[in-house]
Amino acid sequence: MTLIKSISGIRGTIGGAQGDNLTPVDIVKFTTAYVRFLSEKNSGRRLTIVVGRDARISGTMVDDIIEGTLLGCGADVINVGLCTTPGTEMAVITHKADGGIIITASHNPRQWNALKLLNEKGEFLNDAEGKRVLALAEDTDFAFPEIDGIGKVISREPFNDEHIKQVLALPLVDVESVRKRRFKVVVDAVNSVGGIVIPKLLRELGCEVVELNCDPTGEFAHNPEPLPENLTQISQAIVEHKADLGVVVDPDVDRLAFVSEDGSMFVEEYTLVAVADYVLSHTPGNTVSNLSSSRALRDVTERYAGCTYAASAVGEVNVVAKMKEMGAVIGGEGNGGVIYPELHYGRDALVGVALFMTYFSQLDMTMTQLRRTYPAYFASKNKIQLTPSIDVDKVMREMKGRYSNENVNDIDGVKIDFADCWVHLRKSNTEPIIRIYTEARTMAEADALAKRFIAEIGEICGL
Repeated sequence: MTLIKSISGIRGTIGGAQGDNLTPVDIVKFTTAYVRFLSEKNSGRRLTIVVGRDARISGTMVDDIIEGTLLGCGADVINVGLCTTPGTEMAVITHKADGGIIITASHNPRQWNALKLLNEKGEFLNDAEGKRVLALAEDTDFAFPEIDGIGKVISREPFNDEHIKQVLALPLVDVESVRKRRFKVVVDAVNSVGGIVIPKLLRELGCEVVELNCDPTGEFAHNPEPLPENLTQISQAIVEHKADLGVVVDPDVDRLAFVSEDGSMFVEEYTLVAVADYVLSHTPGNTVSNLSSSRALRDVTERYAGCTYAASAVGEVNVVAKMKEMGAVIGGEGNGGVIYPELHYGRDALVGVALFMTYFSQLDMTMTQLRRTYPAYFASKNKIQLTPSIDVDKVMREMKGRYSNENVNDIDGVKIDFADCWVHLRKSNTEPIIRIYTEARTMAEADALAKRFIAEIGEICGL
């Protein structure tokens, strides 16, 4: 498996050959490059770097290597241990650190891990910064500090409680309103760090919590991506326990999906839509999501006078850049990632849960009834495994040419907007695949559109 080096960090499978996988040597190489990058920005000053990890079984090993490498490079370390991606981002901000490393491969299976790199604002590095880190990783002209110059561990303290505290203190989070409703909530945290924070957050909100897969062993109970086909267990549990809803997070807790009281999917795409509806009702403003996200956010945004929706390239850093450009009050990604700038510029399932539960507590309806208040769109998410014979650039050029009479956006792959549907074709930042996302007014139409474009890609590639 080739290491994937992208805007989303350094990602690969554990073990195997150096340079082809995420091995100890590669971890040292890229951690050292990251310190050198930060040193260029902070010339002559001793660095402080936050390290946090999800519950993957390789996490402790990777954490130890990263911490030791940081110390060997002369940087001080604040290690927050088992911590969510948004929690680690918040720790960088709260501790006024120079950067942070999140050890997580997000929704990838158990054999994967990754280094996600943060700047001093607790935000992901941009494209130019990421490329500089990669360049430094290939430059061996570097001398490590001698004994008096090595770093020290400043603290080893969890940050999860502080993260929860800051979320609950947000003006639009009404703790008492939620507590009065005494909701029963089933939580599936796929046996990662979400099993520590999400049940605790909900209990602080006065909810009765039924825990599924909340033991942070790193042995994922099912495919960790929060898609409907992976969530049959929680659907059954919600009905059995007569719960009001279900909450599902991925291993690093930056993606959030809800399940309705009848066990049906609220649909991951509508996490951001519902939260945005609540935020806009109190603080009208602009919204942003990426090109692969549902039109429903645009439709809901335009219900509010003077509010505008804009789309960015895929990738959290691109969404954040567009949000800052637009002065957006809420944004995120259709994979259930909610970014609420009032707290920080990062996808944060804790913020999503707290804002949604406040909104839901003020409504006299069930989850299924709430879902029906939003525009009905259906998404089909497919992928083609990349092989050496597939020329991705050729595919994109050909598609753009074939559909030049339609509304085509090529800032990230190719997105073709038709009157009642759309298709987005792009090379993944995190896996060796081409993603084919479609959306239409019915599931059958979305699936048919996907099949059509998969066939066209096959024709172009001679498959």
